[in-house]
Amino acid sequence: MDWLDFSIVIACLLVSAFFAASETALTGASRASMLRLSKQGNREAAVVSSLSSMRERLIGALLLGNNIANIGASALATGLFTAWFGEVGVLYATGVMTVLVVIFAEVLPKTIAINAPDRVALLVARPMKLMVYVLGPLLAVVEAIVRVLMRILGIKIGANQPLLSPTERLRGAVDLLHHEGKVEKQDRDMFGGLLDLRELQVSDVMVHRTEMVMINSDLPAEELVREVLATEYTRIPLWRDKPENIVGVLHAKDLLRAIRAADGDTSKIDVSTIALPPWFVPEMRSVSEQLKAFRRRKTHFALVVDEYGEVEGMVTLEDILEEIVGDISDEHDVVVAGVRAQPDGSVVVDGSVPIRDLNRAMDWNLPDEEATTIAGLVIHEARSIPERGQSFTFHGFRFRVLRRERNRITALRIQAVPREAEVEEKKPKRAGAAF
Repeated sequence: MDWLDFSIVIACLLVSAFFAASETALTGASRASMLRLSKQGNREAAVVSSLSSMRERLIGALLLGNNIANIGASALATGLFTAWFGEVGVLYATGVMTVLVVIFAEVLPKTIAINAPDRVALLVARPMKLMVYVLGPLLAVVEAIVRVLMRILGIKIGANQPLLSPTERLRGAVDLLHHEGKVEKQDRDMFGGLLDLRELQVSDVMVHRTEMVMINSDLPAEELVREVLATEYTRIPLWRDKPENIVGVLHAKDLLRAIRAADGDTSKIDVSTIALPPWFVPEMRSVSEQLKAFRRRKTHFALVVDEYGEVEGMVTLEDILEEIVGDISDEHDVVVAGVRAQPDGSVVVDGSVPIRDLNRAMDWNLPDEEATTIAGLVIHEARSIPERGQSFTFHGFRFRVLRRERNRITALRIQAVPREAEVEEKKPKRAGAAF
């Protein structure tokens, strides 16, 4: 009879180990992986997904089954040790069962499950689904009691209040996979760029008007053609009277067709007849909406205006794609135009380099909420337009102004500094200190 009781104790410990492993696996399994596997026809993955959707009942079944097994094993073991050793057997049973439960019914199965939660979840899915149905009536009573207690404690039932938005949780998951070496930096950056499209405005990715190549439409036809052919761009804005008055956009292919139709006589070309009407978009429009607009209109080029209708810059389909895939460069380009690494570990950066591009290239985390370019960030932090030679320390980096043209910072030297060095510099020093 003792052997029968001993066998039941071992069986209870095995059942407890099963519930412990199932708890870790089913709560730690990736819901995204299960959804993907279920769409591929994996029936066990579909069962895991259905169990996850009834989380309260699943947790109740796991804990109820585990506790019944542990209490049953402990009770039988106590009876056995009492019969063998008398009253002191209670102490022996407590010590032995504590060791057995902790090692073999808790730590070991949970360690196995946490190392491969998805695989273990697929293995235990069907038995756990059966247990949920078998224990259903009892679980319903337990859930009712728990809900009453939650109401008494003032806890909202079913309220899901995540700390981060779904987008930020996706970023966190990708960052974690990158940290673990499972996702390359380029793939992480592309995924992050895709998620940023809804948060960015057109003004964040546009080419500013000071960097636009524009041509006076009133120039003689021969001179205008020479200027168009001398540029490296295929779409050229045309202005009249003043650069802010854009009257059309000339496509290089249309110009070449007109030259061919005129048998090479550029004096016969009327640019106004082949230029396309300009398309103006507001700078506040989100980049994702602008991408949809490009697809609807089947065009790649738009002029950006502010709230007063003044031209602020231009945006192209390539500008938006570069926010996802990074700079689209040929074999003669550097990784990021205007960024030059120095032997001493510092980086010389043109003032017009976007902060997002610099962060992506150097794997930094400079804030881009208040400014678009690195020069704008320095001006924002300094609360002034610094002079050549002034330096500032903020966000873990030291910035030194190398060149300034009129009111524009055109070149900076950036070097990472220890956080301790940044703390030592007092706030007033952000106004600049000349070297």
